[in-house]
Amino acid sequence: MTEDLTPAQAYAAALARNAEQATALAPFREMYEFGLDPFQIEACKALEAGKGVLVAAPTGSGKTIVGEFAVHLALTQGRKCFYTTPIKALSNQKYADLVKRYGADKVGLLTGDNSVNGDAPIVVMTTEVLRNMLYAGSQALSGLGYVVMDEVHYLSDRFRGAVWEEVIIHLPESVTLVSLSATVSNAEEFGDWLDTVRGDTEVIVSESRPVPLWQHVLAGRRMYDLFEEETDHGGRGASRREVNPDLLRLARTENTRTYNPRDRRRGKMVREADRERERRQRSRIWTPGRPEVIERLDAEGLLPAITFIFSRAACEAAVQQCLYAGLRLNDDEARLRVREIVEARTAAIPTEDLHVLGYYEWLEALERGIAAHHAGMLPTFKEVVEELFVRGLVKAVFATETLALGINMPARTVILEKLVKWNGEQHADITPGEYTQLTGRAGRRGIDVEGHAVVLWQRGLDPDHLAGLAGTRTYPLRSSFRPSYNMAVNLVDQFGRHRSRELLETSFAQFQADRSVVGISRQVQRNEEGLDGYREGMTCHLGDFEEYARLRRDLKDRETELARQGAAQRRAQAASSLEKLKPGDVIHVPTGKFAGLALVLDPGIPAGRTNGHRGFEHHDGPRPLVLTAERQVKRLASIDFPVPVEALERMRIPKSFNPRSPQSRRDLASALRSKAGHINPERHQRQRSAAADDREIARLRTEIRAHPCHGCDEREDHARWAERYHRLQRDTQQLERRIEGRTNTIARTFDRIVALLTELDYLRGDEVTDNGKRLARLYGELDLLASECLRDGVWEGLTPAELAACVSALVFEARQSDDAVAPKLPAGNAKAALGEMVRIWGRLDALEEDFKINQAEGVGQREPDLGFAWAAYQWASDKSLDEVLREAEMPAGDFVRWCKQVIDVLGQIAAAAPKENSTVAKNARKAVDALLRGVVAYSSVG
Repeated sequence: MTEDLTPAQAYAAALARNAEQATALAPFREMYEFGLDPFQIEACKALEAGKGVLVAAPTGSGKTIVGEFAVHLALTQGRKCFYTTPIKALSNQKYADLVKRYGADKVGLLTGDNSVNGDAPIVVMTTEVLRNMLYAGSQALSGLGYVVMDEVHYLSDRFRGAVWEEVIIHLPESVTLVSLSATVSNAEEFGDWLDTVRGDTEVIVSESRPVPLWQHVLAGRRMYDLFEEETDHGGRGASRREVNPDLLRLARTENTRTYNPRDRRRGKMVREADRERERRQRSRIWTPGRPEVIERLDAEGLLPAITFIFSRAACEAAVQQCLYAGLRLNDDEARLRVREIVEARTAAIPTEDLHVLGYYEWLEALERGIAAHHAGMLPTFKEVVEELFVRGLVKAVFATETLALGINMPARTVILEKLVKWNGEQHADITPGEYTQLTGRAGRRGIDVEGHAVVLWQRGLDPDHLAGLAGTRTYPLRSSFRPSYNMAVNLVDQFGRHRSRELLETSFAQFQADRSVVGISRQVQRNEEGLDGYREGMTCHLGDFEEYARLRRDLKDRETELARQGAAQRRAQAASSLEKLKPGDVIHVPTGKFAGLALVLDPGIPAGRTNGHRGFEHHDGPRPLVLTAERQVKRLASIDFPVPVEALERMRIPKSFNPRSPQSRRDLASALRSKAGHINPERHQRQRSAAADDREIARLRTEIRAHPCHGCDEREDHARWAERYHRLQRDTQQLERRIEGRTNTIARTFDRIVALLTELDYLRGDEVTDNGKRLARLYGELDLLASECLRDGVWEGLTPAELAACVSALVFEARQSDDAVAPKLPAGNAKAALGEMVRIWGRLDALEEDFKINQAEGVGQREPDLGFAWAAYQWASDKSLDEVLREAEMPAGDFVRWCKQVIDVLGQIAAAAPKENSTVAKNARKAVDALLRGVVAYSSVG
C-alpha cells in the first residue's frame, strides 16, 4: 500500500514506474488483454537491452509473444524484422496474425508458393527462403534488425535441420536473433553455442505449462488417472507423483492373465465362480472404439479433442466409423455455419473436382463436427479443418503426428491410441519428446481451466513406462548439420576455402562434437589405469604371458578369417548359381522369410548396387523376382541364398500374368504347387574345413605348445586377465579413434566435397567457375545431379510437360518402395532423358564413393526416384484431376505437395539454366505455368 511507504520509497517506486512507461515493452503489454508471464517479460527486457534470446518453453505457453515483441521493436526503431517458420502453413498462419495487428501494408509473406509485399518492414518466411537470401546477398537484408526463428528445435531434423544452422552462422552481426524452441533438456548448451556465434545471448527456460495437464488411461468404461496425486499440475510444483496403484493392479492382472475362449469347454476343470469372475473382469476391460471414446468425452465435457493416430488411412477410417455410428456433435445452427464457411473457402474449386476429392463425404463429417487432418489431404481442406476447429465448429479431429508440429490448433483433450508408431523403418515406441509434443496440444490458454491427455488401454500397456514418458518433459537438441554441394560453392564464393572451413567449424554440430570429446578423454584416462591393473594380473613367473596371449589370439583370428573366407566362397558360388536362373525356373529358396518353393519371374539385375543408398543396400549378385507358393511376389536378395541354388523344374509363365493381381498370383501359385510341390530339394553337402589343412594354424599351435607359459598351472587364470586386458586395450583404441574422428569432422567432410567439386570443375582453388555459379542457384537434395544435367544438356529439346516429368525425379521420394513393378514413364524424349539422369547419377555415385562421401552420414546424392514422373507429365499435359489421381494412386494432398516441390525446383532451373542457345529456361517457366493450375493453384494460401 502506497500510504505505508516512506517518502523515499514512494519516490523510488514512482521513478521505477516512469522508467517502465518509457520502455517499448509498456505500450506492447497494453496490446494484450492478458498479463504477460514472468518468462515472457524477462525475454522481452533482454531483447530491449540489445541481447539475443533463446526461449525454451512448452507448447502453448505463449513463447511467440517474444517473437511478436521483436516485431514491435523493429517497427518502433524503423528497422526490419524477418519472422521465420519451418513450414508454410505456420508462415501463412503467422502472416494472417500479424496483418490483423499491423495492417497488410506493413507485413509481407515469402514462401515457396507465395510472394506478398516482400519489401515490407515485417516479412514472414520459411527458413529456407532466408537461407537463400543470405547466400544471394539479397538487397532485402538491408536495414534488417531482428530475425525470429520460430520452432528453432527443427535444427534436429535430419533432412532440413542444416538450414537453421546456416542462417544462424551467416546472419550479419548487427542482426539480433530471437530463437523460440520447445522445452529441450540441453537449452543451456544450445545457448552457449549461440553466445559463441551470435554474441551476448540470454537463455530463458520455462518448464511451467500455462494450463495444468492431467494424464489419464481409458480402459473399458473407466477413466483412470495415471498418477495417484498430481499436485505439480504438469510441471508447476515439485512434489513427486506416484503411479496410480489401481492402474498398476489392472496392468498386472490383464498382462499376466491369458484368457482363451476355448477355456469354456474345460467343464469341471474351471469352477463356475472363476468363470463368473473372469466374465465380470472382461466386461470392464477393453480398448474402447473410436466413436465410443468421443461420446464418452462429449458426455464429460472434454471436447474438443484431437485423437492422434499414426496412420493416414486410420484417420480416414476413424471418421467413417464415427459417421456409421451416427455420431453428431453439432446442432442445426452450427451445421449451417459449417456449410457456409466450407462453401466460401472452397468456392474456387471446380465442381468436377469436388467428387474426385471426396468433398461431399468430407463436408458431411464436418457438419457433424468430425474431421481428419493429415498430410495426404488437400491443403485447402486441412486449412478449413483448422479454422473450424479453432472456431469450435469441429469438435473431434483424428490426426497424424504432423499436426503437432507448430500449427496453432489447441484442444481441451488429446487422445493417443497407441504409444508405438512406424518410423519409416520399423514400429518403435514414441519418445518422451514426441509424447510431450503431442500432449502439449491439450489445454487452451484463456479457455480451459485444465487440459487432459488420454491414452487408450492396450494389452501390454506398462503404466510405469507411460509415467516415464509423461514425466520426462524434455528431449535433447541434436544438430543434424552437414555440408552440401550447394553450401560449399556458396561459401567458397563468399569467403574462400580457408574462411569457409573456419565458419563450418563454428557449427552447433562441431560444438557438440568437441564437447563430447571431453567425456571420452576422461574415459581413456580411466581405461589406462585399468590396463595397468590387468597387466599385473596376467604376469606369469614362467615367461612373457602377453606374448603367449598374442599367439592364442592370432590362432583364433586365423580360424575366424578362414571361416569368413569359406562363407564368402559359398556366397560367390550361390551368386554364380543365381546368374544362371531364367524366367520360369522353379527353385527352392533355402532360408529366410520366404523359404520354400518359388517360381522365378525375373532373374534380377547384374552384380552391383540397385539404388543410391550406399551403406544400406549392397548387393553382390542378382536379385531374382519370384512368386512363392504362398502367392507372394517378392524380390529376393543374396542373403536368402547362403548355398547355391539350381532349377528343380521349368514352368511357362502366362503372358497375361500380372504380379499386382491377386487372382493372377493365386492361379500361378496353384500351378506351381501342382507342378513341383512333390519335389524334395537335395541337401547341400558341407565341404571340408580349410582350417584342417592350413599351415599357419599348424605353426601357431606348435608355438603355443612350445611356449613356457603353456605349462603354467595358473595359465587359464592368467589368460582371463589377458583377455580382459586385450578387450580394454581395444576399447581404449576405439575411444582414441573416436576422439580423432570427432575433431574437425564437419571441416573434413567439407574438404572431401570441395575435392569432388574441384574434380568436376565447379571450383578452382578459391575461384567458383561458371559451373559452380550455376550450382549455387540450385537448392535441393539432388543439387549436383541437377547441375550436371544442365551442363550435359540432358533436358534440351524437351517439352514443358516432359521437363516437368524429369524434374519430378529430383524431388520425389516414394513413401514405400515397390520392387515388383517399374514406374510408368512418358515415352519418347522424356524416357530417354530420365534414363540419362539415372546414368549421370550412377557416375556421381561412384565418384562420391571414391571421395569417401557417404550418404549414410547425410551427405551425397540419393538415386532419383521416377515414381512421380508420369503424374507430373499428365498434369502438365492438362489431363483431368480424376484421371491423374486415379493413375497415380496417390492422395490429393501428396499430389499437390509434390507438384509444388517440382514447381519450386523448376523455378531454380529457370534461373540457373543457360540464357543463350538453350530452351530449358523458357520451358521450365512454361512447365511451372502448366503445373500451377486447378488444385495445385487454388491450394496456395496467402
